Amino acid sequence: MQVDVTKESFVLNKIVGQKNETIIVEGDMIVPDVKPDILNTISTTGNVCIYKKEVLDGKIRIDGEVNVYVIYLADNETEATRSLNANIDFTQVLDFEGCTPQMSLDEIVCIKSIECKILNGRKISVRAALQFEMKVYSNENVDVIKEINNIEDVQTLETELKINSLVGEGYSKTSAKDTIVIENIDNLAEILKVDIAIVNKDIKISYNKVLGKADLAVKMMYLTEDNRMKVVDKKIPVMGFVDIENIDDTNICDMKYTLKNVIVKPNSVEEHSVYIEIEVELYCRVYENKDIKLIQDLYSPSENLNFNQRCVNTFSNKYDIKDCCNIREKMMIPEINGNEIYDVDVKPTIINRKISNSKVMYDGELELNFIFASNNISGMDVKQVKLPFNFNIDVPNINSDMNIDTEIEIVNQDFIVGAEGNIDVKIDMDFHLNMSNTMRINIIDEVSIDETHNKQIYSMIIYFVKPGDTLWKIAKKFRSTIEDIVRVNKIEDENKIYPGRQLFIPKYVYTKKEESA
Repeated sequence: MQVDVTKESFVLNKIVGQKNETIIVEGDMIVPDVKPDILNTISTTGNVCIYKKEVLDGKIRIDGEVNVYVIYLADNETEATRSLNANIDFTQVLDFEGCTPQMSLDEIVCIKSIECKILNGRKISVRAALQFEMKVYSNENVDVIKEINNIEDVQTLETELKINSLVGEGYSKTSAKDTIVIENIDNLAEILKVDIAIVNKDIKISYNKVLGKADLAVKMMYLTEDNRMKVVDKKIPVMGFVDIENIDDTNICDMKYTLKNVIVKPNSVEEHSVYIEIEVELYCRVYENKDIKLIQDLYSPSENLNFNQRCVNTFSNKYDIKDCCNIREKMMIPEINGNEIYDVDVKPTIINRKISNSKVMYDGELELNFIFASNNISGMDVKQVKLPFNFNIDVPNINSDMNIDTEIEIVNQDFIVGAEGNIDVKIDMDFHLNMSNTMRINIIDEVSIDETHNKQIYSMIIYFVKPGDTLWKIAKKFRSTIEDIVRVNKIEDENKIYPGRQLFIPKYVYTKKEESA
């Protein structure tokens, strides 16, 4: 016979699996007929766009492109500096145990390294190593039993928990369009390279919508017709709405931004400017803080109860922390020797992270790629330097089992060149920590009564407490109640029973029902 119960529903959003993997993207770049042959390459950089991602049975598929810029020394009489730009498409299918098409994928991708090789004067091969950090999530609607309604003497072991229940998730796309204006005295010859980063991320929740706001930090290096190299920066606002029902400003929101497509070209309408169009995907996941009362275990002294119990994982205590790391260093790079620095690419990497004394402690390094003026044939040179850093963030009540996703934004950088290769380095990095606990909880499904046994009068037995015993375990084992054991044995504190103590246990005796003839 089924037991009448009261239930409460929530949605478990849990991590099915996570993995880091490096994939290699390779392709060839052909020099257009209007450009001179390649003598040497000077610098190779790129941006990653993700067209599509898909979760399959036991696999994930990611389609995208690497937007590559190569600065090279031309093999002609003037040996001038030139550039190439090409999009190298890739499709990657990766094994991912336990995933199914109903699940969702979070990915963070960055260019770990990128290099090129000259095949001949009109063709080069490009090899990019992309670092993917991937997490696959599943959503499960769960009904938990709060109360047993039609059994008077049911004994329940209850606990109250705070969890993060998923309210909803959704995608949207938005485009940011703008122009980068260059100085009037500059006649644009070539765009040498373009770097794009998503910074200053912010969210606001209103009725059934999440507003995502950020800036696209675009840095463009270009060559003028009189062979000067210049760099210009622009921040382009990006904004988009994600529709999710039944949300309000008390909810917790995780927002991801992904570059989908990038167009950079000289403006055909307005002189001394470059047209920028960037498509961005916004993916949002919204949670609510929910207090739930769970029945962890149950039995009845007067009835035989059957039920299913299973253990599930979910999130709790989700929150974000933001802190700024300010790096102030003096470096010696003799190759620069007081020359002008055109541009510096700054790439942070976390090498080690540990939790100690309410702090998250990071050891990492900054990879600095300098492009600077030189006296060689091309008039420019490159130098890579690695700068180690340490940074600690205070996080009260942190524990070693917490999930911590760390994202680093370079919000400011400045390099002041002194004499004899001395450089003052100023770099400000924002650390964004998305934190949560993974909680394992026991859930009881349907409860029924086994009607194949008769109850007889209860008896009294003597029991000696064993290590690990609790009154709940003893009462359930002998189909008694905690109240009866406490009353009969005059126990003052039911949480304090010690091994070896003698207890009198009142219990019921059951016999199997005889089948009707």
